[in-house]
Amino acid sequence: MSEPATRRTQEERRAETGRRVLAAATELIARKGSRAVTLAEVGRAAGYSRGIVHSHFGSREQLLEAVVRDAQRFDVPDVAGGGLDQLAVLVRAYLGNVRDRLPATGAFLLLWAESVAADPVLAPLFAERDRSFREALADVVRAGVADGSVRGDADPDAVAVLLLGLLRGIGMQQASAAGVPADDALTAQVVEVLRRGLAAD
Repeated sequence: MSEPATRRTQEERRAETGRRVLAAATELIARKGSRAVTLAEVGRAAGYSRGIVHSHFGSREQLLEAVVRDAQRFDVPDVAGGGLDQLAVLVRAYLGNVRDRLPATGAFLLLWAESVAADPVLAPLFAERDRSFREALADVVRAGVADGSVRGDADPDAVAVLLLGLLRGIGMQQASAAGVPADDALTAQVVEVLRRGLAAD
């Protein structure tokens, strides 16, 4: 006799609904950009009503914020080396996401482009996200200077601006009609330039 299926709690069902709505919104934004996406359309794509989407996220603005927050996350493997090795691993992880053309990456880049055009909802979201990413990059550079893997005259804040521009720029080139591939060869070249420019030796 088979065991009865475990009933999911209300909290588990709510979390699953939220994940499905977020995935549907991300997929739609990756294909169409945010301006053409409505709560009703997201609900239909996720298999729910507009009311369910509103119940989970409150408003279109809050849904966009959740998509941005979720899409910005990417896994960076642990590394035993110093700050320079950590930067190299981070760059590889970021460009690996760009190369794989995941919906979350496409949605993030399209939303970022819309924020640059001063979208009143997205502009402040991305200002904060970009500031946070720059600070994280600068902290890794500072750690590299401290551990001797990064040259002592490197300006952590300037390097962070450079790296963020480089990573976002490559992502936008792949997402654009130009379709520049962020393949392994490009990633290897970026890491090589990074190491040559920042290595303490």
